[in-house]
Amino acid sequence: MMKIAPATANPHDASHEADEPEFKPLTADEVKVLREKQPSVSPWRVLAVQAVVGLVVALLAWFFVGKASAGFSAAYGALAVIIPAAIFARGLTGRLSSINAGAAMLSFFLWEAVKIGLTVAMLFAAPKVVENLSWPALLVGLVITMKAVWMTLLMRPRQSKASR
Repeated sequence: MMKIAPATANPHDASHEADEPEFKPLTADEVKVLREKQPSVSPWRVLAVQAVVGLVVALLAWFFVGKASAGFSAAYGALAVIIPAAIFARGLTGRLSSINAGAAMLSFFLWEAVKIGLTVAMLFAAPKVVENLSWPALLVGLVITMKAVWMTLLMRPRQSKASR
């Protein structure tokens, strides 16, 4: 036989609260302290670091392989990350993203789809764009440039001593 809970049961009883932590909105002062402890990173800074990393990878590929085509392939791989990411960042910093939370979420998904589509299109175009394409060099340039985001996060400014 199936038991049905009475309609008067309080959903906020002690057993229910143990499963779910209580949500408490932050005050303006708490937000300020949190932002000082965890400074945000500009998407443009991330792109700048990715561009530098992509250039270094391309030069290293050229140097170690000894062929300019390896350097150009690695550079194209880096560009397949940087160009779509720049369009994504521009889209997310536009007016549509700041209207409200729903518009920001829709904008994020829209620009993420554009970024992925452009990256795939650039990879399909690679054999026609880069003469004597080296797929390994292209993939190394693409992956290392993509992972440069982590380096940017590690290089972000630390919290000030006054806020500790």
